Amino acid sequence: MEFLRPTSWQDALAARAAHPDATPIAGGTDVMVEVNFDHRRPGALLDLTRVPELAELSESGGVLRIGAGVPYARLIDELGDRLPGLAMAARTVGSPQIRNRGTVGGNLGSGSPAGDAHPPLLASDAEVEVASVRGTRRLPVAEFFTGPKRTALAPDELIAAVHVAPAGGPQQFAKVGTRNAMVIAVCTFAVALHPERQRVGTGIGAAAPTPRRAREAEDFLAAELPWGAPRPLPEPVVRRFGELVAAATSPIDDVRGTAAYRRHALAVLARRSLTWAWDEHCTGRQECA
Repeated sequence: MEFLRPTSWQDALAARAAHPDATPIAGGTDVMVEVNFDHRRPGALLDLTRVPELAELSESGGVLRIGAGVPYARLIDELGDRLPGLAMAARTVGSPQIRNRGTVGGNLGSGSPAGDAHPPLLASDAEVEVASVRGTRRLPVAEFFTGPKRTALAPDELIAAVHVAPAGGPQQFAKVGTRNAMVIAVCTFAVALHPERQRVGTGIGAAAPTPRRAREAEDFLAAELPWGAPRPLPEPVVRRFGELVAAATSPIDDVRGTAAYRRHALAVLARRSLTWAWDEHCTGRQECA
């Protein structure tokens, strides 16, 4: 197995262009598990851990740029107040050791429908910045996933960063698994309220071939929320939101859960997450799962 270790972003892109079949590796928390169990035997590994540009955090024009190599632990510590939904999701990823190694860029690159970072990024209208020696492009995260463990990356491209605006309102993330962390999700849900725009964002994980949004649920709720005069939400509104979220899924039966259970669980997660987010909007006090 060939091992490539560039020390700059330009060298990384050149190596990717020269070795399009090489498997990129940052934290290695997904790739090395597959290699160790002999589920994957790449001809080459492209180690990105020594590329300093990928570990950068910055803000420009009111938008955060999160380098693809920034680990979950830094998201929690440095961005928890500005991206609370993503920080909540990051806290459920693996053990402290995994959170110190695993990255959002790696999570995106895996293309897994169960990636914990994906729902809050969807709910926040994030964009993925990808690059090659041919240039750089950005695409909405909802367009980045093309199928189970498939993405819109060209063979010569690498993920450079994620662009996402700081939260303009309450955000929530909830996950169902056999335990709270160190487990692949049975299903996940994220919601983000955008009071200034009177919009709602959602993200669903592990309940379809790709992570996805519940667009009909978003439109319904945005029209029903009393944005200008916060008050408790009518129970029928909360219940209908949960039903629309569940209806947006297309889950399967697998070893972690049945399709019917996933739909039921997501309806419950949606109702709870909305209640927590709306209560925070009304009172300024955050609650979470």
